[in-house]
Amino acid sequence: MSIHDLLRGGDDIVLGKIDPASTPGFDREQRGGRKGGDKHWGKKAGVKLLAKGAAEVGEHQERLFAESLSGGTRSVLLVLQGMDTSGKGGTIEHVLDGVDPHGLKIHAFKAPTPEEKAHDFLWRVRAQLPSPGDLGVFDRSHYEDVLIARVHALSPAEEIERRYGAIVDFEAELHAAGTTVIKVMLHISPDEQRSRLLARLDDPTKQWKFNPEDVDERELWSGYQDAYEVAIRRTSTDAAPWYVVPADHKWYARLAVQHILLAHLRALHAQWPSPTYDVAEQRARVVSSTI
Repeated sequence: MSIHDLLRGGDDIVLGKIDPASTPGFDREQRGGRKGGDKHWGKKAGVKLLAKGAAEVGEHQERLFAESLSGGTRSVLLVLQGMDTSGKGGTIEHVLDGVDPHGLKIHAFKAPTPEEKAHDFLWRVRAQLPSPGDLGVFDRSHYEDVLIARVHALSPAEEIERRYGAIVDFEAELHAAGTTVIKVMLHISPDEQRSRLLARLDDPTKQWKFNPEDVDERELWSGYQDAYEVAIRRTSTDAAPWYVVPADHKWYARLAVQHILLAHLRALHAQWPSPTYDVAEQRARVVSSTI
C-alpha cells in the first residue's frame, strides 16, 4: 500500500492510535536496507528520495502552469496544519524546493484582522486561493476557525457545527472548479514538541521563532487532539481528503507529504500544450534571422 493510502484520514480517525514517531510505508528493504548497522539509515535514505522527487514536483507544476496558458483552469491547494513546531515551514521549504516560484502561491494565515472578522470566516480564505496553473499552499488555514475556536470556545457550539458543513461545501466547490485540495495534519508528539521548543530557546538564531503563548497552547494539547479528530472526521471527503502524517521525524514527514502531493499531481496528467504555430516555419525564421 502506498504512503498516501496508508496516511489517509477518515471518519474513524483516532490520533492516539497513530505513533508520531512511526514511518508508515517507508520499507527498509525497499529503500536499500540498513547499511553497516547505521541507525540513521532512514534519514539518509529519506533525504535522498526527497531530493529525487523535488524535480518531479517541479515538472508537474510547470505542466499545470503551461496548461493554464492554453485555457486550463486547474490548480492545486496543499493545506498544512499542525501544532506549533510540527514542521509546516520546513515542509514547504523542502518539499517545494524544485517548484518555480512564479507558479507557487504560499500564504500563512495569522489571527484574523478586524476587517476579516467583519466577514464570514471563509472570506479571507477565498482571497488567497491559487489561480489556474498555480500550486497553492496554506500554512494554517480555514481550519483554525474550527480548531482554535473549539478549544478556546471563541464561538458558540452551533456556529462551529455550521462551519464544518460550510467547509465541506466550500471544498466541494473548489474541487468542482478544478482545484485539487490536499489537506495534511503534521502529527507531532508532545515530547518532540518540547525538544523543539527548547532547541529554539537554546539557539540565539532561532529564538525569534519562539512565542511564549506556544507554552500556553501546549497546556491545551488534549483539547487540540480532540478538535483535530472531529475536524478530520467531519471534513475528509473524496473531493478534499485529509492525511495524517507522523511528524516526529522531519525527514519522514517531508518525504510523506511529497509522496502525497506527487500522487495527486500524477493523477492530473497535465500535458504540455500543443503550439499554436508551425514549429518548422518558426525554426526556419530563427535560423535565417540576421541579428
